Amino acid sequence: MTDVDAQVRDRVALQDLAVEYANAIDARQWHRLDQVFLPDARIDYSATGGIDAPYPEIKPWLAKSLSFFRRHMHLMGNFHFEISGDQATGQVACYNPMVIRNLLGIGTRTVVFGIWYHDRYVRSEQGWRIASRRQELCYTLNMPLWMRIGRYLYVKLQARARRRLAVSPMS
Repeated sequence: MTDVDAQVRDRVALQDLAVEYANAIDARQWHRLDQVFLPDARIDYSATGGIDAPYPEIKPWLAKSLSFFRRHMHLMGNFHFEISGDQATGQVACYNPMVIRNLLGIGTRTVVFGIWYHDRYVRSEQGWRIASRRQELCYTLNMPLWMRIGRYLYVKLQARARRRLAVSPMS
């Protein structure tokens, strides 16, 4: 296999990994994420009001937090990867419409998130896996006020908790 063949194969495998992530999330098949992330991966969803935590905490959090949405779709694209041996970095765009019930429970609303995922990948014995992921929020459309307030408060509480950890004396 030539270097070009290997590079194309790696790029396709990384694109497939991004698509598998999206399909697992949208199908609510959380066990499939074990084939996407390394067991010790770090994932930061704080840009959209989520948590920043190790993968073992992320998996149950996703199931709980996404249960508030009736339907959602993660459409991945604009793949950019920098591959160096068994390590890689990448940026993947995600167009993410999500259907939620209105505040009073009457009718629905579709909220749209435009997200970039900034990833670090490692080639394991099982193939490429995500070692770390950080969201960057590009835009939102149709986000209700209660969701904006909740996201704002959550981000503030996380920042306060980080400051407390940074200044707390070592035991």
